[in-house]
Amino acid sequence: MTATVPLPWGPYTPRATPLDLAAGGAPPTSRTVFSAAHVVADPYADISPDDPAAVDWESTLAFRRHLWSHGLGVAEAMDTAQRGMGLDWAGAAELIRRSAAEAKAVGGRIACGVGTDQLLPSSEPTLAEVRSAYEEQLALAEVNGVQPILMASRALAKAARGPEDYLATYAHLLRQSREPVILHWLGPMFDPALEGYWGSTDLDEATDTFLKVIAEHPDKVDGIKISLLDAAREIDVRRRLPSGVRCYTGDDFNYPELIAGDERGFSHALLGIFDPLGPLAAHAVRVLDTGDTAGFRALLDPTIELSRHLFQPPTRFYKTGVVFLAWLAGHQDHFTMAGGLQSARSLPHLAKAYELADGLGLFPDPDLAAHRMRVLLAVNGGAR
Repeated sequence: MTATVPLPWGPYTPRATPLDLAAGGAPPTSRTVFSAAHVVADPYADISPDDPAAVDWESTLAFRRHLWSHGLGVAEAMDTAQRGMGLDWAGAAELIRRSAAEAKAVGGRIACGVGTDQLLPSSEPTLAEVRSAYEEQLALAEVNGVQPILMASRALAKAARGPEDYLATYAHLLRQSREPVILHWLGPMFDPALEGYWGSTDLDEATDTFLKVIAEHPDKVDGIKISLLDAAREIDVRRRLPSGVRCYTGDDFNYPELIAGDERGFSHALLGIFDPLGPLAAHAVRVLDTGDTAGFRALLDPTIELSRHLFQPPTRFYKTGVVFLAWLAGHQDHFTMAGGLQSARSLPHLAKAYELADGLGLFPDPDLAAHRMRVLLAVNGGAR
């Protein structure tokens, strides 16, 4: 019998065998599916939390190869990669360059975040400076041959005086872009600095502005990513999109029902939770490709409890749980994060994440995961 793990609420017996989800699956055909991917920090870098992130490039790129091997696309240098929470623009730019080259080498699909984070958080940027920062990052994406994702900008949220400033800024950027982009609406639960994005704290008014940007430039918008954790609003927006513009769900609370869709449409996916769920998520969508919606839901619905746990408030700290599960799964050798973010969740939170993930069979080596969980509990919780 497998030795128990002394979780804070009592002994837990780990699952004996993982799910059988071997690599080598073809990309899904009925949905376009991206996993936002985390970065692996260098645990031996002699830096402080205020210094630029030191990245373990070999392990970071190996994780992307893992996602590609299961047929998923990679959404690079996004919120999950700690953009604005440990990874600065210089680090993100290097990440984009390296991942773009890796994607080309293995034939993997990739899109990358384009923002304005080279502007100092303490600055009071003008709209012209915001546009210039966006353009610099857009140019980097294009020269490296990756699809741009126009991320919501803290600097634009600070500089804009109303909806018209958002409309003008995005119109300028879409005219500049060579190829269709993915627009991204990241809610304040993920980043409090984005409160009132699109020029209003009234979500109905903000939605109208967001949709106006798309309606005026449908040929330059491949799709939109909505990360508001509001399934009803996503469905409403999805039904109002121009023909040919995709909706990529970023709803880590309600993704199975949104991807499955209804008689009037469905969402594609660009999700942070697909970082730890990658192999299972890819398999589930391939089941959906066959028309087996019930089979798809049977695979993904049980993962909602884990996702809602990882993304519970303060939601922006979900990255800690994502990296923690990557460590337990053997994708990296340590639980150290850029900016010291490994301390952002409590020991009971991490223990519950382990229990839920193990119950789903997500760990390729359950014994390794159990051993690492015991070590973490012993070092951080002591003897009980």
